[in-house]
Amino acid sequence: MNQLFGYLSGIFIILGFIPYIKDILLGKTKPERATWFIYTVLSSIAFFSQLAKGATFSLWLTGIDTLAVVAIFVFSIKYGVGGFSKKDAIALFVAALGLVAWYYSKEAAVALYLVIGIDAIGTYLTLDKTYKNPTSETRIAWLLSAIAGIFAMFAVGSFNIILLSYPFYIFLANGAVVTAIELGKRKLK
Repeated sequence: MNQLFGYLSGIFIILGFIPYIKDILLGKTKPERATWFIYTVLSSIAFFSQLAKGATFSLWLTGIDTLAVVAIFVFSIKYGVGGFSKKDAIALFVAALGLVAWYYSKEAAVALYLVIGIDAIGTYLTLDKTYKNPTSETRIAWLLSAIAGIFAMFAVGSFNIILLSYPFYIFLANGAVVTAIELGKRKLK
């Protein structure tokens, strides 16, 4: 059963990124560059720290997510927004400090929690942009990614707080972007 949930998390992550990339190419979605740069670095670290801590089927979420995040970052260079503001620079600086702290800790669990914290900084940039301009994001992509996080939690198969932390965070962060889209749309009405 864990394997099925792992596959479902991977499928939902893929299903979420397909409309997102399509909307980027159509000019509807404007990814925040600094966010996706942070996501690229951190999803790679999350994948390897989860692997080091013994994750198996829940790695489908993190592995596929890493590949898709790299692709979106590449698209954001041409089609995205941000990356040069003071807020972006501060977020990138704090993220870099977190990476230095992880490097010196030499512990996969510490790396994972630092990844989650730093990822939240990147997500904040997208939340801020999305609330102000809710049509700049693809709601279904974030919703499907949140659902993928739920399936990845079930794929862990036992109550292991370290292995559950990243999929739970993925659920929360993606759900927060969906909420920012909805709140932003209400604000515009």
